[in-house]
Amino acid sequence: MTPLDDRSNNNFVKPIKKDTRQAILEAAAPLIYRQGFHRTGLKEILEAAGVPKGSFYFYFKSKEDFGLAVIDYYSSRLNERANMERDASAQPPLVRLKTLFTARRDLRVSDGCEGGCPLGNLAQEMSDLSPVMRQRLQQALTLVASHIVALLREAKERGELAEALDPVQLGEFILDAWEGALLRMKAEKSPEPLDRFIHFIFNTILA
Repeated sequence: MTPLDDRSNNNFVKPIKKDTRQAILEAAAPLIYRQGFHRTGLKEILEAAGVPKGSFYFYFKSKEDFGLAVIDYYSSRLNERANMERDASAQPPLVRLKTLFTARRDLRVSDGCEGGCPLGNLAQEMSDLSPVMRQRLQQALTLVASHIVALLREAKERGELAEALDPVQLGEFILDAWEGALLRMKAEKSPEPLDRFIHFIFNTILA
């Protein structure tokens, strides 16, 4: 039985506030980001959220159901941020795309080359263990890639992207490469994989 499966002595307690479900997700997200899904226990999450144990099973049917909600939470946050970043500048689309990745590179460096992508981390941990979570992660990562694709399509419409480059395939490849660079960054505790990514994507492929 994993930490999040422990229902022992679980007397039902009516949730104490209307936004308890959101409070649980907001408390769980940074813990899971740092520690992983399986290593984050229910007791730790509920203490961080300041809610009684019975509230968890009022809002989530199972550990897997909770995992799906965490994926949706991460996806929503990343999607909102990507929308704001895409529309925050009048710069050409490829400049905005480079700024987006450079900002993420700088954030990872400021965090000591730890963390990575929350969706990527969950995909590595859970895709082989939960088909339902794997499918939801696939959908979430496709949504992330769609923001890259949108900027590449805009660049192509402006004549700033080589005719031979397909925005959809290239956008998916860029996300693939970025997730791989984050993995190497964590293994090496160095920003060099992220710097290589930025150099080859923007100085070679998109030059």
